[in-house]
Amino acid sequence: MVTRRRSVFRACRLLFAGALAIMACNHGVRPPATPVVSLRCLPPRSPDVGLVAQEGSWPSATCLERADALLARLLPEQKAAQLVQPDLKQLGAPESIGALEFGSVLSGGGSDPPTNDRAAWFDAVAAVRAGSLRSNARIPLLFGIDAVHGHNNVEGAVLFPHAIGLGATGDAALVEEIGRVTALEIAATGIDWTFAPVLAVARDERWGRTYEAFGEEPVLVARLGAAMIRGLQGATPGAAQPSVLACAKHFVADGGTRGGVDQGDAVLTDEDLRRIHLPPYRAAIAAHVGTVMASFSSVNGVSMHCHGPLLTDVLKGELGFRGFVVSDWQGMERISPDREASLIESLTAGVDMFMASRQPGELVATIARLVAAGRVSERRLDEAARRVLAVKCAQGLLEPGRFAGAPTAPAELARDFGGAAHREVARQAVRKSVVVLKNEGGVLPLATDLPRVHVVGVIAQDLGSQCGGWTIDWQGRRGRPTPGTTLGEGIREVVGASSEVTFSLDDVGAAGADAIIAVVGEAEPYAEGEGDRTSVELSRDDVARVERLAVLGIPLVVVVVAGRPLVLGSALERADAVAVAWLPGTEGGGVADVLFGLAPATGRLGHSWPRASTDLPLNVGDGRYDALFPFGFGLTYTARSVALPAATAPAAPESPPPEG
Repeated sequence: MVTRRRSVFRACRLLFAGALAIMACNHGVRPPATPVVSLRCLPPRSPDVGLVAQEGSWPSATCLERADALLARLLPEQKAAQLVQPDLKQLGAPESIGALEFGSVLSGGGSDPPTNDRAAWFDAVAAVRAGSLRSNARIPLLFGIDAVHGHNNVEGAVLFPHAIGLGATGDAALVEEIGRVTALEIAATGIDWTFAPVLAVARDERWGRTYEAFGEEPVLVARLGAAMIRGLQGATPGAAQPSVLACAKHFVADGGTRGGVDQGDAVLTDEDLRRIHLPPYRAAIAAHVGTVMASFSSVNGVSMHCHGPLLTDVLKGELGFRGFVVSDWQGMERISPDREASLIESLTAGVDMFMASRQPGELVATIARLVAAGRVSERRLDEAARRVLAVKCAQGLLEPGRFAGAPTAPAELARDFGGAAHREVARQAVRKSVVVLKNEGGVLPLATDLPRVHVVGVIAQDLGSQCGGWTIDWQGRRGRPTPGTTLGEGIREVVGASSEVTFSLDDVGAAGADAIIAVVGEAEPYAEGEGDRTSVELSRDDVARVERLAVLGIPLVVVVVAGRPLVLGSALERADAVAVAWLPGTEGGGVADVLFGLAPATGRLGHSWPRASTDLPLNVGDGRYDALFPFGFGLTYTARSVALPAATAPAAPESPPPEG
């Protein structure tokens, strides 16, 4: 979803659009796609799919009755308001929520609290929710945020490996535990809805969101996506304590666009849609996911934000989805320059809530006016509002006295936020996500008592690089955006007390070391279309650096930090060992645990590794399949009998290790 868009970045994007186009010729960077207007739309073949009580399912009969009772007393404008989700920065003073009675608010780019810590977030959310309780309708709002690899907007939260790394673990129980820890940290800020998990089946590694997907194969994505949903919500929305509403996104086939273009068009048969892209949503619905987000992308030329046959007939009808559909950031307005026409098409197709629409107050009035004029059916308005209210009921927001008294975060949630226990879960995920591609002569695992280990590369010392996009800022940022442990710091932590660890950005100072660890890959964080590429080669600088280091004749381990498989070229041949760390998040020590044998190597590829960019798209099951390393590949070794270091909450940021 596009919520971390800061106004300054928007301006820069416009100013440098031409420059990016020129750069694309030299560096394989594809300029971001311009939003398309006047897209094709299709109405649903069936009428609105109404919710009926089902024994053992959700929303319960009680929640449906509560939703109906609320609808009976709401005015058309109040019903319409339940369908609108402004960004926090669109509200002005928190009191304005009371006047407009929005169903939800989200926090996107530029709408963080003045101090980006847990307590400030809790206070900001409480103030806005209190405003909704002062409205005439007195219906508590849902508060949403992009917590996609931990509570990644909030400084001090634990950040897990991005989904591509979790896919490499193949461990559904671990992913469910990660969902639970993430829910605890989200709840510690008073938020009750995350726009996660991504259920894309990523079929082309040129796509800038490849790292947000668990893998290229639908069974893997379905299994881990359902596990994440259970961890966040519990067995059903509201079942866990606390429960954070999950959002399966982006429906559907966003990982199957031509050329891996973000927000592009997926051209595919109905059979391939159902075989490849729908299974994760079937699993998510079986796990009782509370919300689904429509994709910016299209299927066979029809925008998903107005694709009635898929949003209503398939998702709500055939698959039996019982929650509500939310648009992506201003997704409805991208359909056509005619805003009213776009609204009619999108609402009719099956979108139930509109995110970050321009002029949200006006949108409420427009929905009510279109219903009064008969251009949108009253039945469709009621059905959309009913779904939103039923989900709120399932989440416990409508319970009498739920928000009575002064709001405070439960002491245990505040205490554990960003703490050692949560970081240990993340470190375990990092350990299990590392994939060893090469291990010539059994170089790995390295001994912990080597006299000197030399670590090369800026990524080894850059926490922002290893965390990737969606880290504090939408695009992420270099440096130390939040507390954590870099790969280099992790290496210093796990080697013996008598061992020396030295660092350099290049090959300077490597001579005379007993082992070299060269950390290469995608140093600049990115998100969404900003990460689209026309090719996926390791940079020429990184390849040249590995070649120079190999000449020294010292055991050379190359660690790849990236959000996708990279064509390694001669770096693969010249290295003695190659391990892929993906984007491990804040607990870089987990990579060191594997490199030095404190933990076993167990990771397996969730993406086929191409020989060249021209091989893309390349996916297991293709008629012609010639991967350099196939889906599921990963060399293994056992751990030494050495106690693992205990995870601790990081101290105040320190200076990077000195070069030399």
